[in-house]
Amino acid sequence: MTTREGAIGVLMPRDIAARHIVAFAQRAEAHGFDELWVVEDLGYRGGLVQAATVLAATARVRVGVGLLPASARNVAFTAMEIASLAQLHPGRIDIAVGHGMPSWMRSVGAWPKSPLTLLSEYITVLRSLLSGQLVDHEGQYVRIDGVQLHESATPAAAPPVLAGVRGPKSLAVSGQVADGTLLAEPVAPAYVREALEHIAPARPHRLVAYNIAAVDDDPSMALTAVRPALDVVGEPDWQPHVAPLPFHEDLAALRSRCDSPQEFTRTMPDEWVRQLAVAGTPDQARSRLADLFDAGVNSAVLTPVGPDYLASLDSLAAVL
Repeated sequence: MTTREGAIGVLMPRDIAARHIVAFAQRAEAHGFDELWVVEDLGYRGGLVQAATVLAATARVRVGVGLLPASARNVAFTAMEIASLAQLHPGRIDIAVGHGMPSWMRSVGAWPKSPLTLLSEYITVLRSLLSGQLVDHEGQYVRIDGVQLHESATPAAAPPVLAGVRGPKSLAVSGQVADGTLLAEPVAPAYVREALEHIAPARPHRLVAYNIAAVDDDPSMALTAVRPALDVVGEPDWQPHVAPLPFHEDLAALRSRCDSPQEFTRTMPDEWVRQLAVAGTPDQARSRLADLFDAGVNSAVLTPVGPDYLASLDSLAAVL
């Protein structure tokens, strides 16, 4: 459903069994989720292939790819693939482009010296190509010499291109060149408000937020379910997410005292878990979503936790 405040989506887990991909997408649509997002994490599955599969298997749900790493994909050929999806499934596709996780990009020899410059050039050129323009661009990283999508391959309406980023400088780039911003989990309302200050968009700008989620009539069961998925909280790459929270120094201290991520998530206070995830009874989860919408989120995307992702999806639908 689409609430008065914003849209509610669900994320396709990156490690879901291949035989369950279509069933998950169709069940998400049947439940009434507005959006279904897929990921492209190194070593798992390609984002555009997943998107094509679930778009073909569904009729209504909007499908997002979050995110494509700019340094790994030639912008012209990426535009061709995105444009094909937009033509075949008009009005149903969103694309997020980002830096990619630095460690992953370095492991494949694709981490640029200036990630900000690359992202700005890439999104600018990608949006121009998708809108059917003839593009000439001689940038530091992106070089395009008279490339244009053929009229027969240009979508009637260019799909939105979002930047999947974190950190003040990257968020500012998103506000300058993208149609929206994708914030990966954990996304608390305080982080949303701080991110929007850095984005400072000069035109309409969509904000999509991922959050680890579990819904159960027993709130303690929901909190227990999301804890393992919060094991990255406190690592350097995720600092922007927790820095605006009042307990960020205590969280860092707890992380440093723990011998393992498992111990960290097991000993984290319940109140922190409530701030770092959408977890609780259906009413509690709806209240948390309302807080996110009030902070400026346009699409709240819930990430189910295992081991049975289809069952988790069914439980998350209680918020609709």
